[in-house]
Parts: sequence; structure tokens; C-alpha cells
Amino acid sequence: MRDGRCRRPGTSMASAARRIVPDRFRCRVLAVHRARLYAARMKWLVRWMLLAAALLLVAHWFPGVSVRSFGSALIAALVLGLLNAFVRPVLILLTLPVTLLTLGLFIFVINALMFLLAGSILEGFQVEGFGWALAGSLVYSLWAVVIDAALERLFSRS
Repeated sequence: MRDGRCRRPGTSMASAARRIVPDRFRCRVLAVHRARLYAARMKWLVRWMLLAAALLLVAHWFPGVSVRSFGSALIAALVLGLLNAFVRPVLILLTLPVTLLTLGLFIFVINALMFLLAGSILEGFQVEGFGWALAGSLVYSLWAVVIDAALERLFSRS
């Protein structure tokens, strides 16, 4: 910027840089940014729908877990995600001594409690008891790992 090509007195560095960078390059960068943003949104939507389908599969396999419809499964998957994002870390922190004593196995109990809590909050998603919540949360978590691995491979290519 010392040569004075792009900067006039009173102009900012950002506007000076915009004059140096050719429009073609700037358009390519914006296109790549938009494509990545679109891919991230699509990945989130596909993951949400697949997790709802996994919830329907759990309800099909275990008679103690019931889901009324695919719409209810979508809402339940969203609520489970929100509970796992906000409530679960607090529970893990509060139960850290027990988790350390059980060598991490208490995390399964916390997952089951999140599953049971989602079942008690929602009308279209019901869980009969703690045993069904434990079994359902285990299978749901396994499906979530498989879905995440598959989507990571699928969306890393694009």
C-alpha cells in the first residue's frame, strides 16, 4: 500500500483493498462462501430429518417408546437436540463425581434422563419408563453416530 495505487486520503483500508482485488476473484470467493453456507444448512436439515427417522425406528423397535407421526418425531428430535445442548452439560457437570466413580457409565443414565424428559415434555413422543428410556437413548445415540459419520463423509466431498 506504500505505492499509493489504491489508497487515497480519507479512505479506509477495506475500501482500498476492494479496489485492488479484481471483481472476478471477489465473486469467486463469495460464490464459495455461499456454497459452503448452503452445504452447512443442507447438512443440518438432512441430519435433523435422519435423526427423526431414527427416532421412528427406535419407537418401532421398542414398545415402551411411542411416536405419533413423523412431524412429532421432527419436533422430538429438535427438543432432544436442545436438551442435549443446554441441559445435558449442566447435568454432566453436577454429576461429575459420580461419573468419575462409575468410569463414565453414568453418562448413559444422563442420556436416558434426557430421553425421558423429552418424552414427558412432548405429547407426540412418549417414553413409558426409565428402562425404555435407557434402551431407546442407547439405540438413538448409536444411530446418531452412524448418521454423523455418513453425513461427514458425504458433505466433505462437496
